Amino acid sequence: MSLSREDVEKVSLLSRLKLSEDELVVMTDQMSRIIDYIDLLSEVNTDDVEPMTHAVEQFNVFADDVVHQSLPRDEALANAPKRDDECFHVPAVLGD
Repeated sequence: MSLSREDVEKVSLLSRLKLSEDELVVMTDQMSRIIDYIDLLSEVNTDDVEPMTHAVEQFNVFADDVVHQSLPRDEALANAPKRDDECFHVPAVLGD
Protein backbone atom coordinates (compact mmCIF):
# COMPACT_ATOMS: atom_id res chain seq x y z
CA MET A 1 0.00 0.00 0.00
CA SER A 2 1.44 3.35 -1.05
CA LEU A 3 0.40 6.73 0.17
CA SER A 4 -0.67 9.37 -2.28
CA ARG A 5 0.36 12.98 -2.14
CA GLU A 6 -3.19 13.80 -1.03
CA ASP A 7 -2.83 11.41 1.92
CA VAL A 8 0.34 13.16 3.03
CA GLU A 9 -1.29 16.58 2.59
CA LYS A 10 -4.17 15.44 4.80
CA VAL A 11 -1.81 14.11 7.47
CA SER A 12 0.16 17.35 7.42
CA LEU A 13 -3.07 19.33 7.77
CA LEU A 14 -4.25 17.20 10.70
CA SER A 15 -0.87 17.52 12.40
CA ARG A 16 -0.78 21.27 11.77
CA LEU A 17 2.39 21.09 9.67
CA LYS A 18 2.94 23.43 6.77
CA LEU A 19 5.03 21.52 4.25
CA SER A 20 6.65 23.05 1.19
CA GLU A 21 6.35 21.37 -2.21
CA ASP A 22 9.79 19.78 -1.82
CA GLU A 23 8.93 18.56 1.67
CA LEU A 24 5.68 17.05 0.41
CA VAL A 25 7.58 15.07 -2.23
CA VAL A 26 10.13 13.83 0.32
CA MET A 27 7.50 13.01 2.96
CA THR A 28 5.31 11.18 0.45
CA ASP A 29 8.24 8.96 -0.49
CA GLN A 30 9.39 8.40 3.09
CA MET A 31 5.93 7.71 4.50
CA SER A 32 5.15 5.31 1.63
CA ARG A 33 8.32 3.36 2.37
CA ILE A 34 7.41 3.23 6.08
CA ILE A 35 3.91 1.92 5.30
CA ASP A 36 5.35 -0.65 2.87
CA TYR A 37 7.76 -1.83 5.55
CA ILE A 38 4.95 -2.16 8.09
CA ASP A 39 2.95 -4.16 5.55
CA LEU A 40 5.67 -6.83 5.76
CA LEU A 41 4.25 -7.72 9.18
CA SER A 42 1.16 -9.14 7.52
CA GLU A 43 3.38 -11.88 6.05
CA VAL A 44 4.43 -13.15 9.49
CA ASN A 45 2.61 -16.26 10.70
CA THR A 46 1.18 -15.41 14.14
CA ASP A 47 -1.20 -18.36 14.49
CA ASP A 48 0.63 -19.85 17.49
CA VAL A 49 1.56 -16.56 19.12
CA GLU A 50 -0.31 -15.75 22.31
CA PRO A 51 -1.65 -12.18 22.44
CA MET A 52 0.10 -9.95 24.94
CA THR A 53 -0.35 -6.48 26.33
CA HIS A 54 3.36 -5.65 26.51
CA ALA A 55 6.46 -6.85 24.69
CA VAL A 56 8.26 -7.53 27.98
CA GLU A 57 6.59 -9.53 30.74
CA GLN A 58 5.73 -7.21 33.63
CA PHE A 59 5.10 -7.96 37.28
CA ASN A 60 3.56 -5.89 40.04
CA VAL A 61 6.46 -4.22 41.86
CA PHE A 62 4.39 -2.45 44.49
CA ALA A 63 4.70 -3.38 48.15
CA ASP A 64 1.74 -4.85 49.95
CA ASP A 65 -0.44 -2.40 51.84
CA VAL A 66 0.28 -2.84 55.52
CA VAL A 67 -1.53 -0.89 58.23
CA HIS A 68 0.84 1.02 60.54
CA GLN A 69 0.28 3.35 63.45
CA SER A 70 -0.13 6.94 62.22
CA LEU A 71 2.27 9.71 63.17
CA PRO A 72 0.81 11.64 66.11
CA ARG A 73 -0.69 14.99 65.08
CA ASP A 74 1.68 17.01 67.31
CA GLU A 75 4.72 15.39 65.69
CA ALA A 76 3.33 15.87 62.19
CA LEU A 77 2.70 19.58 62.83
CA ALA A 78 5.91 20.16 64.83
CA ASN A 79 7.99 21.64 61.97
CA ALA A 80 5.17 23.30 60.04
CA PRO A 81 5.88 27.01 59.48
CA LYS A 82 2.18 27.90 59.83
CA ARG A 83 -0.32 25.80 61.73
CA ASP A 84 -3.01 25.78 64.37
CA ASP A 85 -3.87 23.04 66.85
CA GLU A 86 -5.23 20.72 64.15
CA CYS A 87 -4.06 21.70 60.65
CA PHE A 88 -1.31 22.99 58.41
CA HIS A 89 -1.98 26.51 57.09
CA VAL A 90 -1.08 26.95 53.41
CA PRO A 91 -1.66 29.84 51.00
CA ALA A 92 -4.92 29.74 49.04
CA VAL A 93 -4.42 28.52 45.48
CA LEU A 94 -7.94 29.03 44.11
CA GLY A 95 -8.27 32.74 44.75
CA ASP A 96 -9.71 34.74 47.64
